[in-house]
Amino acid sequence: MKLAASIAAAGLALAFAGSAAAQSFQKPEDAIKYRRAAFTVLGAHFGPLGAMANGRIPFDARAAAHHGEVVAVVASLPWHGFVAGSDKGDTRARGEIWSDAAKFKASSDRMQAEMQKLAAASKTGNLDNLKAAFATAGGTCKSCHDDFRRD
Repeated sequence: MKLAASIAAAGLALAFAGSAAAQSFQKPEDAIKYRRAAFTVLGAHFGPLGAMANGRIPFDARAAAHHGEVVAVVASLPWHGFVAGSDKGDTRARGEIWSDAAKFKASSDRMQAEMQKLAAASKTGNLDNLKAAFATAGGTCKSCHDDFRRD
């Protein structure tokens, strides 16, 4: 039941993502809140995959598949919140997101592709597959944080 509810929530979020891309946020703060919320949800599901991959919690194939499904959907959401004017305020986003938009887009595209691979690996029921995919996906996160996020 929890899996179905999480998938439904992620699907709903994805449905709104299309409209978020087409809309403009009322205020820059709304865009910041949107992307922060998306990253929070992403982290809440990426974290347990990492904990399993790194042996901090026991591997649970069913839980891994669940988290992988959510990560695959949510990974596409935050990027809609990086709109003009949202570089100021309660954000850790660096100006390079806007000044080097092509590099930022390439980084986000890589991350989303690796999250899809992580989701596929999480459904195999094989811990070694999860470990390999998690390492690569985590590397894309770190790279983007290094280049585009203030501490």
